[in-house]
Amino acid sequence: MRRDRVAHLVIDMQRVFAEPTGWHTPGLAAVLPVVARLADALPDRTVHTRFVVPPRAEAAPGVWARYYHRWAMMTGDRLDPALLDLVAPLAARTGPGSVFDKPGFSAFSAPGLAARLDELGAETLLLSGVETDVCVLATALAAVDRGHAVILVRDALASGDAQGHAAVLDLAARRFTGQIAVEPAAAIISALGAGP
Repeated sequence: MRRDRVAHLVIDMQRVFAEPTGWHTPGLAAVLPVVARLADALPDRTVHTRFVVPPRAEAAPGVWARYYHRWAMMTGDRLDPALLDLVAPLAARTGPGSVFDKPGFSAFSAPGLAARLDELGAETLLLSGVETDVCVLATALAAVDRGHAVILVRDALASGDAQGHAAVLDLAARRFTGQIAVEPAAAIISALGAGP
């Protein structure tokens, strides 16, 4: 794996998932140090996404309107906008052009993200963040469709659904051989020559 052909894509490590909201993801706190370590290993090749919400359910397109009727407390007219910020330890590690807002599950719904990855010459994407069985899965499949090799960083992913999390990692290992791999962060950092 060539360092100059890798990008680290951090999915939705935001306060809204870290704090006690309707979307709280308990495992986020446990994976945060690992995500930060990967970001430190690839400071100029780490890109973050933020899941953003519509102002109200009726402003969302198609089935998203139904989704936000279910999660009305998470729409822009009710949610503290600061909760959409990245968690502090990662926000401190971002630079210009490294954070992309997305309205959908896949990171590729973020305008400009694909162009940024192309600019980086990213052939392989390291995926970390939340939630494994929703936004990370959607991103992994979209990345494969774009021709990227994907590595799900096993100890840098979390979900509010432990069974869903495990099922995605198992599915990736069994069904997407050659396209999606599942590896621990330490092995990836070592392979990149970025230290322990």
